[in-house]
Amino acid sequence: MGIKYFYDLEQGSEPWLECRRGILTASEMKHIITPTLRIASNDKERSHLYEIVAQSISKFVEPHYISDDMLRGMADEVEARTLYAKHYENAGSCGFITNDKWGFTIGYSPDGVVGDDGIVECKSRRQKYQIETIVNDEVPQEHMMQIQTGLLVSERKWLDYVSYCGGLPMYVKRVYPDQTVQDAIVAAASAFYQKATKMIADYHKIVEEKKLVPTGRKESLII
Repeated sequence: MGIKYFYDLEQGSEPWLECRRGILTASEMKHIITPTLRIASNDKERSHLYEIVAQSISKFVEPHYISDDMLRGMADEVEARTLYAKHYENAGSCGFITNDKWGFTIGYSPDGVVGDDGIVECKSRRQKYQIETIVNDEVPQEHMMQIQTGLLVSERKWLDYVSYCGGLPMYVKRVYPDQTVQDAIVAAASAFYQKATKMIADYHKIVEEKKLVPTGRKESLII
């Protein structure tokens, strides 16, 4: 029970996908909790619930389309980590972190770990959003749930948010744990896993009662 670091996992690799299979992760926490810190009950929450349950039952993570923006983002994040290491702190690599101290598991994929106390989260931004972030001098609210979940999972003292857009200055802001937000995250995750457990039990009951015909998977045909 507790924190596990997977330092050698390459993010995006098959072992990394397998490590994330069937569990809540920081990047997806926005689907199960609202900006007002209430437990979500909407189409996005239900869709994510079905996805996590499906992964748990099938033991398989379906491939996702990688857009040009996503490819650009991957390259930008590498550059952002390099600049961060040069001008701020030396950040080591770590593919994934899990924590199960609540009786269920939450995962987080940091963009870097700094010593024993810090983590780094890099974001590739379009220029209009980079200007907005710099002018407002604050971390965009859309990223705060992921950041606070990362701090919760890692139990580290701070996270440096790095916002990058080639051609504009890189923006770095240090964020500290917010107990109120983290308590709400744990409550939402607990409710989510309770729903998932019931759904898995309902699935197996119906499959057995109706004697549904099993099928094989042809991975090459997955879209």
